[in-house]
Amino acid sequence: MAVPQPFPSGPHLQPAGALMEPQPSPRSLAEGFLQEELRLNDELRQLQFSELVGIVYNPVEYAWEPHRSYVTRYCQGPKQVLFLGMNPGPFGMAQTGVPFGEVSVVRDWLGLGGPVRSPPQEHPKRPVLGLECPQSEVSGARFWGFFRNLCGQPEVFFRHCFVHNLCPLLLLAPSGRNITPAELPARQREQLLGVCDVALCRQVQLLGVRLVVGVGRLAEQRARRALACLMPEVQVEGLLHPSPRSPQANKGWEAVAKERLNELGLLPLLTS
Repeated sequence: MAVPQPFPSGPHLQPAGALMEPQPSPRSLAEGFLQEELRLNDELRQLQFSELVGIVYNPVEYAWEPHRSYVTRYCQGPKQVLFLGMNPGPFGMAQTGVPFGEVSVVRDWLGLGGPVRSPPQEHPKRPVLGLECPQSEVSGARFWGFFRNLCGQPEVFFRHCFVHNLCPLLLLAPSGRNITPAELPARQREQLLGVCDVALCRQVQLLGVRLVVGVGRLAEQRARRALACLMPEVQVEGLLHPSPRSPQANKGWEAVAKERLNELGLLPLLTS
């Protein structure tokens, strides 16, 4: 099976107000984005985590085939809007390589597939089963289910929008519990997210994004910090996270999301 191969060095960070011109070729734009992700992977491998973290999963590496398919199919042109998640969930992107990648949505609506390898270290309580994973990720099902109902076809959504995670790593405690980046000791958290912030700035420039919508408060806060040098050309806003741990989301995330997208003036981009 094909494994990630390094691309040439990516574009350098541009000063504020000097957004990069989007790549003219759909293939080169997608490959440029993948290049930036592999560049970030190289930087993340240099990090060391405390005993709080037992195992680290990076689905951009072991789920490379479906992840590459996601980018090459749906990142074929410049994007006005980037929906930004924080990092993979154990039953979403950790299984499929797609942000918020609930298995059935990835397979049946996005039409993606491909082999998924086992990570170098695998926790017995968090096996990676790829598109055969029987457990649904509620956040991903809500997120993509909403856009499926709103847009009808994925091409309508991806015509102007893309979905990405700030950090590609799933962090697991020795017990198998999911550790969010916010739970890391302050120094480690800033080392991890600082590298991801710089990568996000390069990725936003590459795609020509004008609006970043952080899905969840932490993603919004980090995006504001990462993209401060690009404001006001790039705007950052927030959207309630569809997590089942959120009482507000459990009361009807779809209605909240639609109202928020209407406030941001995004519904015409997603329904026409």
